[in-house]
Amino acid sequence: MNKKTYLPKQDAIERKWHLIDANGKILGRLAVEIAEILRGKNKVFYTNHIDCGDFVVVVNASKVVLTGKKLDQKTYFTYSGYPGGAKLTPYSVLMEKSPQKALRAAVKGMLPKNKLADRQITRLKVFKDDKHTHSAQLALAK
Repeated sequence: MNKKTYLPKQDAIERKWHLIDANGKILGRLAVEIAEILRGKNKVFYTNHIDCGDFVVVVNASKVVLTGKKLDQKTYFTYSGYPGGAKLTPYSVLMEKSPQKALRAAVKGMLPKNKLADRQITRLKVFKDDKHTHSAQLALAK
């Protein structure tokens, strides 16, 4: 019996669009769900070294929930590259100004630390409220 492992070619991978409503969902658990879709772990032919993930559109990012004291204690770190260019922003401020950054940072931390992650994170579209610009793609997905 000849059993061979199936590896899909990049042009044969069909990418679907997923719409996720973040209203009332916990940030970390939502990030895990999004990262699995971006990596393609929900597909039958998932292979960790092949980029086979789907597109994800997240709406209502401003309504995501942080449990415990994370809103006050957790910080978002950015560095400009210059001496003294480090900025620590508390999540309470970050969630008011741009909750998209908080969700994107959580998802990026759950992706692999290699070149695949750069390609996978580009397929994540995050919107602050329920208005988004990807309704044409979502109509095709259904």
